[in-house]
Amino acid sequence: MKFSQMPYERPDLEAVKVQLNEFNERLARAESYESAKAVFLERETYEKHVDTMESLVSIRHSIDTRDEFYDDEMKFWNTSGPVLEEYRQEWNKAMLESPFRPQFEEEYGNVMFIKAEMAKKTFAPEIIPDLQKENELATTYEKLLASAQIPFEGDVYTLSQMAPFKNDADDDRRLAAWKAEGQWYKDNQKELDDLYDQLVHVRDQIGRKLGYDGYTELGYYRMQRNCYGKEEVGRFREAVVKYLVPVADAVCREQAKRIGREYPLSFADAALKFRSGNPKPCGEPEDILAQGKKFYDELSPETSKFFNTMLDQELLDVLSTPGKEAGAYCSSIADYGVPFIFANFNGTQGDVEVVTHEAGHAFAAWLNRDRVPYSQIWPGMEACEVHSMSMEFFAWPWADGFFGEDTRKFKYSHLAGALTFIPYGTMVDHFQHIVFEKPDMTPKERHGVWKELLGIYMPWMKLDGEIPFYSEGEGWQRQHHIYSLPFYYIDYCIAQTVALEFWAMIQEDQKNAWEHYMAYTRQGGSRVFTELLEHAGMVSPFDENCLKKVAEAAKKWLSEFDLGGIQ
Repeated sequence: MKFSQMPYERPDLEAVKVQLNEFNERLARAESYESAKAVFLERETYEKHVDTMESLVSIRHSIDTRDEFYDDEMKFWNTSGPVLEEYRQEWNKAMLESPFRPQFEEEYGNVMFIKAEMAKKTFAPEIIPDLQKENELATTYEKLLASAQIPFEGDVYTLSQMAPFKNDADDDRRLAAWKAEGQWYKDNQKELDDLYDQLVHVRDQIGRKLGYDGYTELGYYRMQRNCYGKEEVGRFREAVVKYLVPVADAVCREQAKRIGREYPLSFADAALKFRSGNPKPCGEPEDILAQGKKFYDELSPETSKFFNTMLDQELLDVLSTPGKEAGAYCSSIADYGVPFIFANFNGTQGDVEVVTHEAGHAFAAWLNRDRVPYSQIWPGMEACEVHSMSMEFFAWPWADGFFGEDTRKFKYSHLAGALTFIPYGTMVDHFQHIVFEKPDMTPKERHGVWKELLGIYMPWMKLDGEIPFYSEGEGWQRQHHIYSLPFYYIDYCIAQTVALEFWAMIQEDQKNAWEHYMAYTRQGGSRVFTELLEHAGMVSPFDENCLKKVAEAAKKWLSEFDLGGIQ
């Protein structure tokens, strides 16, 4: 069924509560594993349908935040989700206490019980109003960004549509674009500051109501980090500063020479990778999707069947349009066993990376679409990002069809970008740890923290008054994860490290690398992250030598790569 034909009907909240409660009671009364399993499977089907309705609303609302019907439905789910969580927690409790837990674990594994234990630590009925408030604030932030109308060169653009101008090879035009975008954020500074201040305090309050010393520990549980914690993340950040920041800094020094600009780089100059312009995809959006089809058709039988399903059922919405949320994501539509890709094509390198990155997520979900329980279609967030970031590198042999004469530019900037991204993403994580350790900081103090961290993690950036929004330490407000998905960012950095492992393997033997990738991906969410890696023959990114080794390999490749004839 095509996405546009998938019907939506708001469920009756009271009926859902009654049905979920009935499942809980029937599980408690079950006298045999067979009867308990029957309830479990029946509830799976029911929850998949409820989840499908919520997913359809979320996707359609993000496609056009101005749509009044789906705006109302989004408000319904923002308030209903926390209410239903109480009944889901009762189910978790019943499963954890079930005398048939050993049989469930034998048939379905122990991950759902690990998740249930963690979920139990994230909820109590008294926080329902706080969760509803949190949802409301996050949605308000996303709608604010989607509403942006930025005047530039006699026309008006959304944030996503500004990207090509912010990457323009003309120095004056590029700087003007960065200033125009930054001015929109400055014009909305008070609302952005107020929204985040409220989010920090409501999350801190939720944590304290649940018995934690603030939000951070709760945030880790909510992210379902089930095989590492704050200490491991702290050591990873230290390793990034030790091994990766110097390599990334060297990359940016070479960039400054290549484009003829001063080091440290201004924010506008850092966006320009080559004096002749950044790599651009060749052709229109339909050409990019056609090359994506060629890539997946030739990569493997599984990827071919997957991507053709996405195209045939119109499970991609990739054009940048007014009222559309910024960014890109992949979601699942459980009733139909399919993923959905949301994006904002804007004529930049990122358009191709949507077809590889977001489709990497989608392929993993599609490959595991029949997994029971369906919550184990996806592993943890860091494990999911391995699927996507690694798929970007598997597309390299098909880069000519995406970029044409800019292929060499693309490969160089893609790998260089992976190296400079990890320090940035690590900084996003470090910033949030500081914010939640000191929730009563003023907005000005938060901006000061960001500015200080820029000097540690991105020393190649010039902090002057050229673009006030960025130079005054406010650039973090562009990063929607900080508002909407707290602590969901180090996941990208951990995953990028594993993706660089795959990149190194691809340079030696593409077929062998793909076998390792499939061994990793076929597991879905059936194991915790470190076990997924172990069973696929990969090294954990929490091993300090892992980051050191991939940084050295990437540095060597970049230094030896032929950029002859490219300005």
